[in-house]
Amino acid sequence: MRPGDPSLLRRVNTQITLRALRRQGVATLTQLGRITGLSRQTVETVLDELGGRGWVQETPPDEGAMGRPARRFRFRADAGYVLGVDIGANKILATLADLNGEVVAVERVAVDDGAPAPERLALAERTVLACVDGAGVPRRRVWTVAAGTSGIIDRSGRVSLSILLPGWTGVDLAAVAGRWLDCPGLAENDANLALLAEHWRGSAQHASDVVYLLVGHRTGAGVLIAGRLHRGRSGGAGEIGALRQVAWESGSVELTRDAAADEVFVAAGAGDPGALRMVDRFAANLAVGASALVLAIDPELVVVGGGCSRAGDVLLTPLRRHLDELCLTPPQVALSTFGDESVALGAVRLALDHVEREVLGL
Repeated sequence: MRPGDPSLLRRVNTQITLRALRRQGVATLTQLGRITGLSRQTVETVLDELGGRGWVQETPPDEGAMGRPARRFRFRADAGYVLGVDIGANKILATLADLNGEVVAVERVAVDDGAPAPERLALAERTVLACVDGAGVPRRRVWTVAAGTSGIIDRSGRVSLSILLPGWTGVDLAAVAGRWLDCPGLAENDANLALLAEHWRGSAQHASDVVYLLVGHRTGAGVLIAGRLHRGRSGGAGEIGALRQVAWESGSVELTRDAAADEVFVAAGAGDPGALRMVDRFAANLAVGASALVLAIDPELVVVGGGCSRAGDVLLTPLRRHLDELCLTPPQVALSTFGDESVALGAVRLALDHVEREVLGL
């Protein structure tokens, strides 16, 4: 970067103007000049350029405005779209969102937990295309697809290890996802994405150090440190369930299937003694792994998500009690805001991050 480089200056002016307009929603030239510190002429030049790219649109003046109305502009969130998809053991959930992250369409289908990898991927593609086509969005206007799934996902988006889904180890999920809509594809661990969703718009918005527990068909964890997702050297951070002594993979088998879990939690909520004992054992087992993460990270918050989060306080009350017993300074414990939709929404956030960085230059 050379001092006084005009191309660099233009990029900086474009970035700060676009950021300000996205925050404001609709703004006049004067307002944007005051927010950015740029001259009215500079702001107008930037907006004309962004308008030429299709990212900014001039809006009509307010009805009943007196005199010569000020020119008003808005960011075109519908200029492009991103798609997040959760490829799980027994469901595939696709979520389409605009460039402001507002969800415009959702498509969900069931899948057999024993489905081979090619069948699961083919169903995921059909679900993604149905989501986009059903929303009436041209496929070319989807700028990035991000997929979430269980297992360890390396930095390239390849599944380096999966013990839950048949034939899943070695699948280049990012590359496959990109081919569905001929755009950049990304892939990440499901618990990590669920944590991103909660930090973005959910229960962990105001916390910087967080442990997220994905509790459903399997139990996994994601870790946020100083406001940033911690993936670890190989992408395996949070995979404490691999430790045999934690017994996340083998403990409380009766609560690892959604239907069985729902029945037990309902019965426990009604005060059934047997169901209450079963939930307490499940919470105690969950607390062992959670406390190991809590003792290592000392987070402000533990968020419980996934299918079992539907149990609410029936699960949270015994979990809090067991964490209090195991942790030196027990953190707050909260339910997920998004439940089993959090992985797909976190994938939307991951895709938006890519678009903002690589396309919008933010």
